[in-house]
Amino acid sequence: MSRACLVLPPRSRFAGESLPVVVARALGRADASQGQAGVESLFDVLPRGWPAAAVTRQVDAGDAANALWLRADPAYVRPDINGARLLAVGEMLALDAAEADALLRPLRPLFGDSGMPIDAGRPSAWYLRLPIGAPVPTLASPDEALGADLFDLLPSGAEGRRWRALLSEAQVLLHQNPLNAERQARGLAPINSVWFWGAGTLPDRIGSEWRVVLSPDETVHAFAKAAGANALALDAWNTPTDAAAYDLRHERRLDRLGQRWLEPALADLAAGKIAALRLVWGDGHIHELRKSQSLRFWRRPLRALAERDDG
Repeated sequence: MSRACLVLPPRSRFAGESLPVVVARALGRADASQGQAGVESLFDVLPRGWPAAAVTRQVDAGDAANALWLRADPAYVRPDINGARLLAVGEMLALDAAEADALLRPLRPLFGDSGMPIDAGRPSAWYLRLPIGAPVPTLASPDEALGADLFDLLPSGAEGRRWRALLSEAQVLLHQNPLNAERQARGLAPINSVWFWGAGTLPDRIGSEWRVVLSPDETVHAFAKAAGANALALDAWNTPTDAAAYDLRHERRLDRLGQRWLEPALADLAAGKIAALRLVWGDGHIHELRKSQSLRFWRRPLRALAERDDG
Protein backbone atom coordinates (compact mmCIF):
# COMPACT_ATOMS: atom_id res chain seq x y z
CA MET A 1 0.00 0.00 0.00
CA SER A 2 1.21 3.52 -0.73
CA ARG A 3 2.28 6.10 1.82
CA ALA A 4 2.78 9.85 1.72
CA CYS A 5 4.95 12.62 3.14
CA LEU A 6 3.99 16.29 3.29
CA VAL A 7 6.92 18.72 3.62
CA LEU A 8 5.45 21.74 5.37
CA PRO A 9 6.42 25.27 6.45
CA PRO A 10 7.70 25.89 9.99
CA ARG A 11 4.95 25.57 12.59
CA SER A 12 5.69 29.12 13.71
CA ARG A 13 4.20 30.41 10.46
CA PHE A 14 0.77 29.38 11.78
CA ALA A 15 1.31 30.12 15.48
CA GLY A 16 -1.90 31.12 17.23
CA GLU A 17 -4.18 29.81 14.47
CA SER A 18 -6.76 27.15 15.26
CA LEU A 19 -6.35 23.81 13.54
CA PRO A 20 -9.26 22.19 11.70
CA VAL A 21 -11.02 19.74 14.03
CA VAL A 22 -10.04 16.60 12.12
CA VAL A 23 -6.42 17.75 11.86
CA ALA A 24 -6.24 18.69 15.55
CA ARG A 25 -7.56 15.26 16.55
CA ALA A 26 -5.15 13.39 14.26
CA LEU A 27 -2.09 15.37 15.38
CA GLY A 28 -2.99 14.90 19.03
CA ARG A 29 -2.89 11.12 18.50
CA ALA A 30 0.16 11.03 16.20
CA ASP A 31 3.71 9.99 17.05
CA ALA A 32 5.87 13.11 17.25
CA SER A 33 9.64 13.42 16.98
CA GLN A 34 12.38 15.79 15.88
CA GLY A 35 14.48 15.24 12.76
CA GLN A 36 15.83 16.82 9.61
CA ALA A 37 13.75 19.69 8.29
CA GLY A 38 12.66 20.59 4.78
CA VAL A 39 12.99 18.85 1.44
CA GLU A 40 16.51 17.75 2.36
CA SER A 41 14.83 15.12 4.54
CA LEU A 42 13.47 13.43 1.40
CA PHE A 43 16.91 12.51 0.08
CA ASP A 44 19.92 10.52 1.22
CA VAL A 45 22.89 12.47 -0.17
CA LEU A 46 26.45 11.15 0.11
CA PRO A 47 28.64 12.91 1.03
CA ARG A 48 26.20 14.79 3.28
CA GLY A 49 25.09 18.21 2.15
CA TRP A 50 22.84 19.97 -0.33
CA PRO A 51 25.01 20.75 -3.41
CA ALA A 52 22.17 22.25 -5.41
CA ALA A 53 24.33 23.84 -8.12
CA ALA A 54 26.11 20.60 -9.06
CA VAL A 55 22.93 18.53 -9.05
CA THR A 56 20.92 20.98 -11.17
CA ARG A 57 23.90 21.45 -13.50
CA GLN A 58 24.04 17.72 -14.13
CA VAL A 59 20.36 17.72 -15.09
CA ASP A 60 20.73 20.88 -17.21
CA ALA A 61 23.98 20.09 -19.04
CA GLY A 62 25.28 16.67 -17.98
CA ASP A 63 28.81 17.99 -17.32
CA ALA A 64 28.88 18.53 -13.55
CA ALA A 65 31.57 15.93 -12.76
CA ASN A 66 35.11 16.97 -11.82
CA ALA A 67 34.30 20.57 -10.92
CA LEU A 68 32.93 22.71 -8.13
CA TRP A 69 29.74 24.55 -9.06
CA LEU A 70 28.06 27.68 -7.75
CA ARG A 71 24.78 29.10 -8.96
CA ALA A 72 24.96 32.77 -9.96
CA ASP A 73 21.33 33.21 -10.96
CA PRO A 74 19.91 36.33 -12.61
CA ALA A 75 18.25 38.51 -10.00
CA TYR A 76 16.33 41.73 -9.48
CA VAL A 77 17.25 43.84 -6.47
CA ARG A 78 15.68 47.11 -5.41
CA PRO A 79 17.71 49.70 -3.49
CA ASP A 80 16.25 50.99 -0.25
CA ILE A 81 17.47 53.16 2.58
CA ASN A 82 19.37 50.29 4.19
CA GLY A 83 20.84 48.56 1.13
CA ALA A 84 19.42 46.48 -1.71
CA ARG A 85 16.74 43.82 -1.29
CA LEU A 86 16.41 40.69 -3.39
CA LEU A 87 12.91 40.75 -4.90
CA ALA A 88 13.09 38.17 -7.71
CA VAL A 89 15.52 35.53 -8.90
CA GLY A 90 15.79 32.81 -11.51
CA GLU A 91 12.55 31.53 -12.99
CA MET A 92 10.59 34.40 -11.43
CA LEU A 93 12.12 36.74 -14.04
CA ALA A 94 10.81 34.94 -17.16
CA LEU A 95 14.02 35.14 -19.19
CA ASP A 96 14.39 33.54 -22.60
CA ALA A 97 17.62 32.17 -24.08
CA ALA A 98 18.39 35.27 -26.17
CA GLU A 99 17.97 37.59 -23.17
CA ALA A 100 20.15 35.35 -20.98
CA ASP A 101 22.91 35.38 -23.60
CA ALA A 102 22.76 39.18 -23.92
CA LEU A 103 23.02 39.61 -20.16
CA LEU A 104 25.81 37.07 -19.75
CA ARG A 105 27.99 38.51 -22.52
CA PRO A 106 29.54 41.33 -20.42
CA LEU A 107 29.74 39.09 -17.34
CA ARG A 108 31.90 36.44 -18.99
CA PRO A 109 35.16 38.48 -18.88
CA LEU A 110 34.50 39.55 -15.27
CA PHE A 111 34.09 36.03 -13.93
CA GLY A 112 36.41 34.37 -16.44
CA ASP A 113 39.30 36.62 -15.41
CA SER A 114 38.61 35.57 -11.81
CA GLY A 115 39.02 31.91 -12.72
CA MET A 116 35.35 30.98 -12.66
CA PRO A 117 33.71 30.84 -16.12
CA ILE A 118 30.01 31.67 -16.13
CA ASP A 119 27.34 30.25 -18.42
CA ALA A 120 23.65 29.34 -18.46
CA GLY A 121 22.41 25.79 -18.06
CA ARG A 122 18.95 27.24 -18.68
CA PRO A 123 17.98 30.89 -19.19
CA SER A 124 17.01 31.16 -15.51
CA ALA A 125 19.91 29.10 -14.11
CA TRP A 126 23.42 30.56 -14.37
CA TYR A 127 26.50 28.70 -13.18
CA LEU A 128 30.06 29.45 -12.11
CA ARG A 129 32.55 26.61 -12.64
CA LEU A 130 35.47 26.50 -10.17
CA PRO A 131 38.28 24.05 -9.46
CA ILE A 132 37.47 21.44 -6.80
CA GLY A 133 38.63 22.77 -3.44
CA ALA A 134 38.33 26.44 -4.32
CA PRO A 135 36.90 28.57 -1.48
CA VAL A 136 33.25 29.46 -2.05
CA PRO A 137 30.70 31.26 0.10
CA THR A 138 27.93 29.46 1.94
CA LEU A 139 24.90 31.54 1.07
CA ALA A 140 21.16 31.31 1.52
CA SER A 141 18.99 29.75 -1.15
CA PRO A 142 16.75 32.13 -3.12
CA ASP A 143 13.74 31.09 -1.01
CA GLU A 144 15.57 32.12 2.15
CA ALA A 145 17.11 35.27 0.66
CA LEU A 146 14.03 36.81 -0.97
CA GLY A 147 13.17 40.09 0.71
CA ALA A 148 16.48 40.30 2.54
CA ASP A 149 19.31 42.79 2.12
CA LEU A 150 21.87 41.16 -0.19
CA PHE A 151 24.93 42.49 1.57
CA ASP A 152 23.69 41.33 4.99
CA LEU A 153 23.74 37.78 3.62
CA LEU A 154 27.20 37.88 2.04
CA PRO A 155 30.12 36.49 4.06
CA SER A 156 32.53 38.78 5.87
CA GLY A 157 36.32 38.72 6.01
CA ALA A 158 38.83 38.67 3.16
CA GLU A 159 36.99 36.02 1.14
CA GLY A 160 33.72 37.81 1.72
CA ARG A 161 35.19 41.04 0.36
CA ARG A 162 36.12 39.23 -2.85
CA TRP A 163 32.54 38.06 -3.41
CA ARG A 164 31.09 41.43 -2.46
CA ALA A 165 33.37 43.07 -5.03
CA LEU A 166 32.38 40.58 -7.73
CA LEU A 167 28.71 41.13 -6.95
CA SER A 168 29.10 44.91 -7.12
CA GLU A 169 30.92 44.75 -10.46
CA ALA A 170 28.29 42.37 -11.87
CA GLN A 171 25.54 44.75 -10.75
CA VAL A 172 27.21 47.68 -12.55
CA LEU A 173 27.54 45.70 -15.80
CA LEU A 174 23.95 44.46 -15.64
CA HIS A 175 22.59 47.92 -14.79
CA GLN A 176 24.27 49.28 -17.94
CA ASN A 177 22.86 46.55 -20.19
CA PRO A 178 20.33 48.08 -22.65
CA LEU A 179 18.20 44.94 -22.42
CA ASN A 180 16.95 46.09 -19.03
CA ALA A 181 15.43 49.26 -20.47
CA GLU A 182 13.61 47.09 -23.01
CA ARG A 183 12.33 44.78 -20.28
CA GLN A 184 11.06 47.66 -18.19
CA ALA A 185 9.29 49.12 -21.23
CA ARG A 186 7.46 45.76 -21.46
CA GLY A 187 6.53 45.92 -17.78
CA LEU A 188 9.12 43.32 -16.74
CA ALA A 189 11.58 43.57 -13.87
CA PRO A 190 15.16 44.40 -14.84
CA ILE A 191 17.97 41.93 -14.20
CA ASN A 192 20.38 44.07 -12.22
CA SER A 193 22.19 41.52 -10.05
CA VAL A 194 23.10 37.87 -9.60
CA TRP A 195 22.65 35.69 -6.54
CA PHE A 196 25.34 33.20 -5.51
CA TRP A 197 24.11 30.01 -3.85
CA GLY A 198 24.13 26.20 -3.84
CA ALA A 199 27.90 25.57 -3.91
CA GLY A 200 29.16 22.01 -4.14
CA THR A 201 30.38 19.08 -6.17
CA LEU A 202 28.35 16.27 -7.65
CA PRO A 203 27.49 13.75 -4.89
CA ASP A 204 28.65 10.17 -5.03
CA ARG A 205 25.10 9.01 -4.43
CA ILE A 206 21.58 10.40 -4.08
CA GLY A 207 18.84 8.07 -2.89
CA SER A 208 15.28 8.45 -1.65
CA GLU A 209 12.60 6.29 -0.07
CA TRP A 210 10.04 8.31 -2.05
CA ARG A 211 9.34 7.14 -5.57
CA VAL A 212 7.30 10.20 -6.57
CA VAL A 213 8.24 13.76 -5.57
CA LEU A 214 5.83 16.60 -6.32
CA SER A 215 7.23 20.11 -6.03
CA PRO A 216 7.14 23.57 -7.66
CA ASP A 217 10.93 23.80 -7.19
CA GLU A 218 13.26 22.84 -10.07
CA THR A 219 16.06 22.10 -7.59
CA VAL A 220 13.91 19.51 -5.82
CA HIS A 221 13.07 18.02 -9.22
CA ALA A 222 16.78 17.70 -9.99
CA PHE A 223 17.45 15.83 -6.74
CA ALA A 224 14.44 13.60 -7.36
CA LYS A 225 15.66 12.70 -10.85
CA ALA A 226 19.14 11.99 -9.51
CA ALA A 227 17.57 9.66 -6.93
CA GLY A 228 15.64 7.80 -9.64
CA ALA A 229 12.28 9.16 -8.47
CA ASN A 230 9.52 10.52 -10.66
CA ALA A 231 9.58 14.34 -10.40
CA LEU A 232 6.22 16.00 -10.96
CA ALA A 233 4.71 19.46 -10.68
CA LEU A 234 2.71 20.14 -7.54
CA ASP A 235 -1.02 20.25 -8.24
CA ALA A 236 -3.60 19.02 -5.74
CA TRP A 237 -3.94 16.00 -3.49
CA ASN A 238 -4.61 12.77 -5.32
CA THR A 239 -4.44 9.42 -3.57
CA PRO A 240 -0.88 8.23 -4.32
CA THR A 241 -0.30 4.82 -5.82
CA ASP A 242 3.34 4.74 -4.67
CA ALA A 243 5.48 6.29 -1.92
CA ALA A 244 4.92 9.98 -2.66
CA ALA A 245 6.27 13.20 -1.16
CA TYR A 246 4.66 16.62 -1.57
CA ASP A 247 6.65 19.85 -1.23
CA LEU A 248 4.32 22.35 0.47
CA ARG A 249 6.94 24.64 2.01
CA HIS A 250 5.58 27.70 0.23
CA GLU A 251 2.04 27.48 1.61
CA ARG A 252 1.15 30.63 3.57
CA ARG A 253 -2.43 29.91 4.72
CA LEU A 254 -3.37 27.29 7.28
CA ASP A 255 -6.97 27.08 6.06
CA ARG A 256 -5.86 26.28 2.52
CA LEU A 257 -3.24 23.83 3.76
CA GLY A 258 -5.93 22.03 5.73
CA GLN A 259 -8.59 21.99 3.03
CA ARG A 260 -6.38 21.11 0.07
CA TRP A 261 -3.85 18.80 1.66
CA LEU A 262 -4.12 17.77 5.31
CA GLU A 263 -7.81 16.88 5.40
CA PRO A 264 -7.84 14.89 2.11
CA ALA A 265 -4.68 13.03 3.13
CA LEU A 266 -6.14 12.19 6.55
CA ALA A 267 -9.36 11.03 4.89
CA ASP A 268 -7.39 8.63 2.69
CA LEU A 269 -5.49 7.42 5.75
CA ALA A 270 -8.73 6.78 7.66
CA ALA A 271 -10.18 4.96 4.65
CA GLY A 272 -7.14 2.70 4.38
CA LYS A 273 -6.16 4.07 0.97
CA ILE A 274 -2.69 4.93 2.25
CA ALA A 275 -0.78 3.03 4.92
CA ALA A 276 0.99 5.96 6.60
CA LEU A 277 1.30 9.71 6.47
CA ARG A 278 4.35 11.69 7.55
CA LEU A 279 4.31 15.43 8.17
CA VAL A 280 7.73 17.11 8.13
CA TRP A 281 7.52 20.68 9.42
CA GLY A 282 10.09 23.31 8.49
CA ASP A 283 11.42 23.47 12.07
CA GLY A 284 12.32 19.76 11.97
CA HIS A 285 9.25 18.59 13.91
CA ILE A 286 7.77 15.37 12.52
CA HIS A 287 4.34 13.80 12.91
CA GLU A 288 3.92 10.14 11.93
CA LEU A 289 0.30 9.15 11.41
CA ARG A 290 -1.32 5.73 10.95
CA LYS A 291 -4.93 4.55 10.92
CA SER A 292 -4.45 2.52 14.11
CA GLN A 293 -3.84 5.73 16.07
CA SER A 294 -7.57 6.39 15.99
CA LEU A 295 -7.72 4.00 18.99
CA ARG A 296 -5.80 6.53 21.08
CA PHE A 297 -9.08 8.16 22.09
CA TRP A 298 -7.69 9.33 25.43
CA ARG A 299 -5.30 11.78 23.77
CA ARG A 300 -6.67 15.29 23.53
CA PRO A 301 -6.67 17.17 20.19
CA LEU A 302 -3.82 19.53 19.44
CA ARG A 303 -5.29 23.00 19.84
CA ALA A 304 -2.57 24.84 17.88
CA LEU A 305 0.77 24.10 16.27
CA ALA A 306 2.65 26.04 18.96
CA GLU A 307 1.30 23.70 21.61
CA ARG A 308 3.63 21.05 23.04
CA ASP A 309 2.92 17.80 21.20
CA ASP A 310 5.90 15.54 21.79
CA GLY A 311 4.35 13.18 24.28
